[in-house]
Amino acid sequence: MTARCVMVLGTTSGAGKSWLTTALCRHYARQGLRVAPFKAQNMSNNARVVAGGEMGSAQYFQSLAANAEPDVRMNPLLLKPEADTRSQVVLMGEVSRELSDMPWRGRSEKVWPHITTALDALRADNDVVVIEGAGSPAEINLHASDIVNMRVARHAQARCLLVTDIDRGGAFAHLYGTWALLPPDERTLIKGFVLNKFRGDASLLAPAPQMLQDLTGVPVVATLPMWWQHGLPEEDGVFDDRTCAAGAVSTTIAVVAYPRISNLDEFQPLKNVPGVRLVWARTPADCAAVDWIILPGSKATAADLAWLRSQGLDQAVTAHAARGGRVLGICGGLQMLGEALIDTQGIEPMDHGNAPGLGLLPLVTAFEAEKTVRRTTATFGRVEGAWSALSGMTASGYEIHHGLTVQHPAMAAKGDVAREVIPGLAWQNIGGHVLGCYLHGLFEEPAVLQALFGARAPTLETVFDGLADFLEQHVEPGVLDELIRKD
Repeated sequence: MTARCVMVLGTTSGAGKSWLTTALCRHYARQGLRVAPFKAQNMSNNARVVAGGEMGSAQYFQSLAANAEPDVRMNPLLLKPEADTRSQVVLMGEVSRELSDMPWRGRSEKVWPHITTALDALRADNDVVVIEGAGSPAEINLHASDIVNMRVARHAQARCLLVTDIDRGGAFAHLYGTWALLPPDERTLIKGFVLNKFRGDASLLAPAPQMLQDLTGVPVVATLPMWWQHGLPEEDGVFDDRTCAAGAVSTTIAVVAYPRISNLDEFQPLKNVPGVRLVWARTPADCAAVDWIILPGSKATAADLAWLRSQGLDQAVTAHAARGGRVLGICGGLQMLGEALIDTQGIEPMDHGNAPGLGLLPLVTAFEAEKTVRRTTATFGRVEGAWSALSGMTASGYEIHHGLTVQHPAMAAKGDVAREVIPGLAWQNIGGHVLGCYLHGLFEEPAVLQALFGARAPTLETVFDGLADFLEQHVEPGVLDELIRKD
C-alpha cells in the first residue's frame, strides 16, 4: 500500500508548520489510520535519540502524536548548527563527517537518494504520511538544490497546505507571492491556504480570501486564532513572552540562552507547571531575583562558555550559587560547571576547546571524537540539600554529547569531590545546591515534576488531542478528508 501524502508548507519560518503537522498527525491517527510524519531536512539543535540514532525533536513529537514509533526515516537529514556558516550533518541518525565538511549546495544530490528511500519506505508502511516543509518553498535562490520542499512534494505527489502567520501582517501578499513564484506544475499541488495566529473577528477578513482564490484558484481552508499555550515546544526559537503557567508565581527559573543552545524543547513541561515562570537569561540582570538558574545543553560548549563570560553571566551564576541559589547544568551546562574543559582532538568548533570552567563542581571534561548517543534510564541515589526531592527518583531520557566527565584528580586528592548521585551521569556539590547531569528529559517525567514542584504538567496525550481538537474546530468542513481522498 502507498500512503496518501499531506504536506504543510509555510510562507516563512515560524509560520506554524510544525504544530500544524503535529495536529494533522493526531487527527488522522484518531481516524484509525496508520500515520507517520516526515521532514526531509531539519536544521535544529533540538534532537532526540531513537532507534538508529538522532532525529529532530519536532518529528519525534509528531511521531508520538501519530501513535507511531519514532524512526530516523522520519527525519533522514538533520543539520545541527555549530556556527553561522557550519553545521554538523546527521544522515539517517548518524553523524557524517564527509557531509559536514562538504559545501552546502554540494550535499543535495548526495543525500537525495536517502531522502526518497526513507519517504518511500514510510509510504509503504502507512496509510497517511504528513510531511513538513522547511522555511519557504519560494526561496528561488535555493530552488535548484531543494531537497525539503517542492522536490519532496513532487516526488510524493503530496496535497499541500500553505500556512502563513497573519499576526506579522502582509499575510495575503505572502500567500500570493509564494504561490506566484512556484513553477506551474508545483502550484497545482497547493490545495489550501491557512491563516495562522489571527486575532479578532474573522468576518472582517472578507473579501480578501475570495479575492485571493480568484487570483490563484486556491481557497483559504482555515483561519486559526492566536493560541499562546498549545503546549508544544518551540521548534525554531526560544520561549515566547508568555512563559508563566496558571496561578501565582512561586518559582522563577532563568535558562541561560547562549548562542548555540541545544535541546531547549526539554524545558517545555516547566512552562506548563502551575506557578512556574521561565525567563531567558542573556544578561546578569536577567538572573536577578530568580530561584533557579539552568545552564542548558550546547552544540558548542566551550564557545558558549566564552560567550557567557563575555556577558558577565559567569559572575551572575557563581554569585547566585554563593547565595545558596539552585543551579542546574544539563549536558553542556554540566561541563561548564566543572573546573576545566580539555579538547586535544579539535572536537569543539572555533578553537575554544581548552578552557577553565566555572568551578562550581570539582569535575573535568575531556572531549572525545566518539559521540555518545543513547537512550538512558537512571535512578538517583541519595541527593542532598536543595535537590533532595530527587533522591530515589527514576528518570528515562537520553544522552547526546561529546566528552567524558570525571572528578578533578588534584582536587579529589585534597578531599574536594563532587557527590556522584548517578554514577557517571550526575553530580552535586557538597552544599547540595549545584547539580549537573548528562541526562536530558528530566522534566518530562511527571513524578520528577511532582517531587520538585508539587504539581504536574499536562500529559503529551492531552496536548496532542488539544491540537487536533483545535484544528478540527477551525478548518473548513470536509477539507481534511479531501486531502487524503484516493483519486
